[in-house]
Amino acid sequence: MGLMATVKDLRLIPFRIPLKAPLRWGKASELPALEHALLEVELSDGSLGRAEVAIRPTIYGETLGSVEAGLAYLRPKLLGLEADDQEAIRAVLEAFPCNHALKGALDLALWEAWARSEGEELHQVLKPAKHRVRVAYILGLASEEEMLSDARMAYGAGVRVFKVKVGRDLEGDTRKIARLKEAFPEVDLYADANESLTPKEAEAYLTAWKALGLRYVEEPLPIEEVEARRALRAKGILPLIADDSAMTPKDLRRELVLDTFDILNLKPARSGVTWTLEMLSLAREKGKRAMVGSQAQSSFGAYQSALLAFQQGVTEPNELAFHLKAEGGFLDFPAFREGWLYWEDLVEARFDEEAFRRYAL
Repeated sequence: MGLMATVKDLRLIPFRIPLKAPLRWGKASELPALEHALLEVELSDGSLGRAEVAIRPTIYGETLGSVEAGLAYLRPKLLGLEADDQEAIRAVLEAFPCNHALKGALDLALWEAWARSEGEELHQVLKPAKHRVRVAYILGLASEEEMLSDARMAYGAGVRVFKVKVGRDLEGDTRKIARLKEAFPEVDLYADANESLTPKEAEAYLTAWKALGLRYVEEPLPIEEVEARRALRAKGILPLIADDSAMTPKDLRRELVLDTFDILNLKPARSGVTWTLEMLSLAREKGKRAMVGSQAQSSFGAYQSALLAFQQGVTEPNELAFHLKAEGGFLDFPAFREGWLYWEDLVEARFDEEAFRRYAL
């Protein structure tokens, strides 16, 4: 047996990809361009692993500066560790709370570097449990016409499920959902309220959305309204998706005890491979359904998230189409076929070095 490769270097390269139109969500968040960073992990045998750091100041409180500082803090603790020593790596990352996007990317990049040091690719290590998964596209807060044209673009690209951001003007949102249903009668819809309803009004809105044929609703109530969330779920109006309330395995364990949700939205951009797999298994044991969610990544970040969507226990449509909103990228993401993404297409995708140089800052 040869010696296992160790972590030799960690690099961060900021990049910027413009969006065709800004994404808006929640009470006041807006994203005009993907201003993310590429994290590279180099091992002592030359193996390279990469991942996208989705920098979200309004969600995780991370900025490019905080990600750089976090990496500087973790560097001396990670350098020299064996790439297959998952326990040691995990202990280092978990002893540094928060910093979700940085740690999610580090975990992903370390997995890819480890796979390559074993002569494999990440997709060969993460064996699929199925040959295709359904995909969803996120429609941000926008005027009716903007939203319908965004939906037409995604529909033309093969998407058959839409997640609609709601919450700044609920009556207007409900009208928009009705118009979408009319324009795309065979499409499945669900809503993401990003914690913007109040316990008083939630029931009425969920009932109205159910009548419009919505499949489920994500985080209708503020996270701290624990009793109200549990009561709303017990009413069984629509299945509830947990996202902000279950970002980490620790959060998830609490939510499972409280029984506040039906479907877990897993985001590899923040939970990497390690915690995504652990959370998926925790949710599965308790009979919960799961989906893989987007952190509004480029096609490269979407590719790595997509690998996890093929795991056992992922039962719902996965948010793997956001990159359609970007003006380009550095991985040629496979086409969706009538609402589905096929494993055989996904594994053909490759990181494009030349394209990356065009977006790197």
